[in-house]
Amino acid sequence: MKSVRIGAGLGFYGDHWEPVVASIERGDVQFIASDHLAELTLAILQKDRQRDPSLGYARDVVPMLLRLWPLMQARGVRFVCNAGGLNPMGAAQAVQAALSAKGLRARIAVVTGDDVLPQMMRAAEDTALAHLFTGEPVAAVRERLVFGNAYLGAAPIVRALDLGAEIVITGRVADAALFLGPIVHSLGWDLKVSDPVGLDKLAQGLTVGHLLECSGQGSGGNFGSQDAWKAIPDLAHIGFPIAEVREDGTALITKAPGTGGRVNFDTVRQQLLYEVHNPHAYHSPDVVLDMGGIHLHDEGHDRVRLTGARGAPPGGQLKVVAGFHDGYKAEVTWGFSWPDAWDKAQAAIGTIRTQLAERRVPHEELYIEYPGLNAAHGPLAPLPPPEQLNQMNELWTRLVLRTHVKAAADGFGRLFPWIGLSGPAYTCGFTGLHNTSELLGIWPTLIPRAEVEANVRVEMLGGAT
Repeated sequence: MKSVRIGAGLGFYGDHWEPVVASIERGDVQFIASDHLAELTLAILQKDRQRDPSLGYARDVVPMLLRLWPLMQARGVRFVCNAGGLNPMGAAQAVQAALSAKGLRARIAVVTGDDVLPQMMRAAEDTALAHLFTGEPVAAVRERLVFGNAYLGAAPIVRALDLGAEIVITGRVADAALFLGPIVHSLGWDLKVSDPVGLDKLAQGLTVGHLLECSGQGSGGNFGSQDAWKAIPDLAHIGFPIAEVREDGTALITKAPGTGGRVNFDTVRQQLLYEVHNPHAYHSPDVVLDMGGIHLHDEGHDRVRLTGARGAPPGGQLKVVAGFHDGYKAEVTWGFSWPDAWDKAQAAIGTIRTQLAERRVPHEELYIEYPGLNAAHGPLAPLPPPEQLNQMNELWTRLVLRTHVKAAADGFGRLFPWIGLSGPAYTCGFTGLHNTSELLGIWPTLIPRAEVEANVRVEMLGGAT
């Protein structure tokens, strides 16, 4: 029976690509699919684009392909990624230029059309493009919007591969679609099916993409099972997950031989439920996945068989992630030591609050946390009583000012230095005294898919679509 093998690339912008080498050299893969866009990455890329309009893409794709493309090209392995971010064409041109400078060639396709900022700017009805969770109308942020991108599905990736692309660079697509596209292309599936058998195949392919989209997290990395994480071997040389998908939709999850990490029932099921709100209705642009019937059969030797995914037709809307200007932040961290560490910190915080009030510094929030105590889990990590905190060797304190006035953020650090000699005894000095950052708020919403898909384009560099 016909099958395809696809390996995981990056799981986020800045991830490590050396584990992909093992998948290419020893994993017998035909595709690598690489997810560079975590949920907030577009905000990072927008700041890049503000500094330089030619940017706006995940720049790690260039050194990554300089390292990996010679290995892939020699073995006929093709590459799909969403590193295009807010500027897919710019990313493709940068990759092409870098490869050409090394005497390398590749047929590169660019997928565009996920940019829906124009539609958001002209939305006439308040109910259109409302905030997905609060219902607030988009008019509340329209004048501050700086990007808006819909999550595309696998169809344009399939189109690009059908055209002969060796490297496909997209903007914002659903993470799992990066994997579903090569699967559909290779196995001849139909993305527009309505019969249960065809939908179940797509659901299996979507599940495979979901299991591989987070790189090493699908093969034992970031494993949260109590004590069991200690048994995950050789994370320094972790192998990223690989899927072999058959024409009937059944799939085997594994990794390259001789690599670290672990693929077993527990590591796979943890990734299966990662970022899933409703396991019976996991929505994507291509199919709605019901995980209720999934069976994971651990065959041992880093091999898990996947069957039982069920699919339903996708809806008529696509998810959108938009970003808008949301003011500024400034932060300062400093430490206090035994004795009376807690009381010293509270006295210093009180001094800062007094200065903010007396100087009438405009701000929406002064956020306070204690790294090492509650910075990771917030209210889920209750603080010990003051008598214990006062006996700590050291207590670090982080204050973050959020304001819509840049001058207020710029001046926040100037409230602190004099406390060094005129406040409670401290230790280790201050960090972040001159640290103003622009804040980008995130606006999740839904848009009719017909408005988006009519504008999706696949362009081969140097040729027509």
